[in-house]
Order: sequence, then C-alpha cells, then structure tokens
Amino acid sequence: MLERFGYRCRDASPCTPRCAPIERNQIPRGAEAAMTPEAENVTLEDLRRRLTDIDRQLIALVAERKAVSEEVARVKRATGKPTRDYGREREVILGAREAAAERGVSPALAEELLRLLIRSSLTTQEQASVIARGTGSGRRALVIGGAGKMGSWFVSFLASQGFTVEVADPAAAPEGVPRVADWRSTDLKHDYILLATPLGITDAILRDLALRRPPGVIFDVGSLKSPLRAGLMALRSHGCKVTSVHPMFGPDTELLSGRHVVFVDLGNAPALAAARELFAPTMA
Repeated sequence: MLERFGYRCRDASPCTPRCAPIERNQIPRGAEAAMTPEAENVTLEDLRRRLTDIDRQLIALVAERKAVSEEVARVKRATGKPTRDYGREREVILGAREAAAERGVSPALAEELLRLLIRSSLTTQEQASVIARGTGSGRRALVIGGAGKMGSWFVSFLASQGFTVEVADPAAAPEGVPRVADWRSTDLKHDYILLATPLGITDAILRDLALRRPPGVIFDVGSLKSPLRAGLMALRSHGCKVTSVHPMFGPDTELLSGRHVVFVDLGNAPALAAARELFAPTMA
C-alpha cells in the first residue's frame, strides 16, 4: 500500500506489513505537523480565526507605520529635507526582498507590498506638508463645477491648504462645502476662481467672467485648451489675472509625486506664479 505513495523499504524492495515503520526524521516538516494530534483537532474555523487575528495585527502595524510617517514629515519640514528620498526607497525595497527570501516568502510579493506602503507613507507626508504650509489661510476660493469629479478633487485640495472654499454647481457639492447653483450669484471677490466645468460650457463662462472682471486669479483645468482660447483671451484683454492649468492626473489621485501639472502662460506673470504656488507644497 505504501509503495503506491513512493515509500520503499531500506533494501529497496516493496514494503510489506512486516517492514519497519518509516522513521520520524524522514517525514517532511509540514507533514509531521499535520500528523500531530493537535493539528488533527484544528478546525477550519480555528484557522480562519487565526488568519483574522494576523490580519488585524497587520492593520495595526500599518497604522503605526502611518503615524511614524507623519513624524517623518514633520522632521523633514523642520530640517528642509525633500519629501521623497529615492535612495531610501531603494534601500527599503531591497531590504524587504532580502528578508522575504530568508523566510521563504516571494521577494516580488514583498516588493509589491512595500511599494504600496511607501506610496501610502509619501501620501501622508505630502498631505501633511500641504496642510502645514497653510497657504490658503484667510483666503477664499470659488470652484465653478465643484460637484464634478475633478472639481471635487480641487475642493479638497484647496481646503487642505486652508482656503475657505465655495462651490458653484447645480449639483450637490461635497459635504460641508457652501454651494450656490449659479456662480453669478456670488460676489466674485475670491482670491482664486477655478473652472472645473464641462468643456462645452467653459468658454462661455470664461467670457462672461471677463465682462465682470473679478479681482482674483482665474484659471481653468480643462484637458483641451483650443476650445477655450476665445474666453481666455477675453479675460486677458480685460486685464484679469488669468492663466490656464492642465493637471496630468485623474480625480482618484492621492499622491502627486511623479505626476505632472502643465501651466499655460497667458502673459500674466502674477497669475501664473499664483497657480504654481498652489502646487508648491506637493511633489508634482
């Protein structure tokens, strides 16, 4: 019977009931554990509970790592160090791969996990830097189209910098943000007016804004600029502080490291500088 599973006696002849039993030190480690009475009594639910406990420990460690990342961000700001350190990232990843190999874990899995944790850490540090700079404290921003996906991203981004943000959009604004359905009902005395509206109506809004000559910086975040040319030129000709911005990322983006933001110079240096200032605390 045992011969069917690859076991033979020491003299290489097929095993019989009279043969000596297999020596315990010849049993693979995992098989030995499985054959113990304790292992035989473990139920599937017992194992699942153990996995759940391990998962909770992992989450607790991730939370602890996040807290340390916040401290790292504070120290970096205090010492003037950049948020991202590629040399340190490489060191962490190589160390994780080595430790994984020593424990029989896939180095590729370890690297993927560490890259996720590093990304989370960088996001924490970047957000802390944006908040700490507080460049919007005491200033107002109006996001026209702030209920859309990209508009909502900018609402959160500006609010994190300390701006008092208002939304002009027929649809519901993000929770807790003041909203009006029509931007023309506001006083337009905002430090920034940002257009995150559908491309088909943005040009008309730009031209209408030009006639009202708001004192603040005005910019759109449209992905195409040629359809907006008339409106942008109208703002410039009316002496408004206008520029144009093209974020090369989507509304699900949390970390701006490695992302690009294109700034279009429309001949108004203060407006261009003010738009750049918004992204200065980030790693874009």
